[in-house]
Amino acid sequence: MSGSSRSPGGRRPGGEHETGGVAYRDEAGDEAEHEAGREPRRASPEAARLRVGWRKLTLLPVVLIAVLLATWLWFRQADLDALSRNALSNGQVTKALWQHVQLTVISTFFVLIIAIPLGILLTRRMFRKATPVAMAFANMGQATPAIGLLALLVIWLGIGRRAALIGIIIYAVLPVLSNTIAGLKANDPTLLEAARGIGMSPLGVLTRVELPLAVPLILAGVRTALVLNVGTATLATFGGGGGLGVLITTGITSQRMPVLVLGSILTVALALLVDWLASLAELLLRPRGLEVGT
Repeated sequence: MSGSSRSPGGRRPGGEHETGGVAYRDEAGDEAEHEAGREPRRASPEAARLRVGWRKLTLLPVVLIAVLLATWLWFRQADLDALSRNALSNGQVTKALWQHVQLTVISTFFVLIIAIPLGILLTRRMFRKATPVAMAFANMGQATPAIGLLALLVIWLGIGRRAALIGIIIYAVLPVLSNTIAGLKANDPTLLEAARGIGMSPLGVLTRVELPLAVPLILAGVRTALVLNVGTATLATFGGGGGLGVLITTGITSQRMPVLVLGSILTVALALLVDWLASLAELLLRPRGLEVGT
């Protein structure tokens, strides 16, 4: 991302502003440029293509496909004993992978609907004093060892997916909450005052100015939470939640290396795939106005 060009007098073109070193344009500025007989400046097609280059789209998927193919070929020729075959047969691998994906998706959904609205609420004037308390609880959730947190939840709620999901959610709230608060606090106060000055309601300022400018930081927090959820979901097996952790623990307890290797490779591949998809979402969902002149 780069700043836009200035006029010889040092002034920016109409409708273009700068917040925290980031240049963007608004619709009113484009209309003013049009009325003045000038064509509004838009991000060039080359810049749009550079958002997601071919390497970004292909490199990691190709590497993952190669790793998974090599793993499959190795298992085709591996001499598995009865215990290993029993652990990997009858759709056990597919079932564990699907459970892991479900745990990740469901927990991330609840993290988003908890952390983002809470972060917005804590940046409002009425609730700002509660921010240190909320952040302290979020820090406690992540500072607690995941296995210990899960054990406490199992004692409280019993064995099952519910305890595993709550533990994963508590563990992943912090990055999304902190990034939402940081993104909203980083907005230029003069810009927000200008939005109020032209008659925007508080809800309009939030939805049309504050949140769009905070999107890059919020998405970075979501990306971190997704990867955390994939890793933490491997511990769900200790609470009866299933997932790829079943293969890993089976391989460790029974000392069957093929089962352990398969569970570990699938977990790593899933984490890398999720991170890759989240990085694409970061680029594609970034407001276009933040990239004018790039």
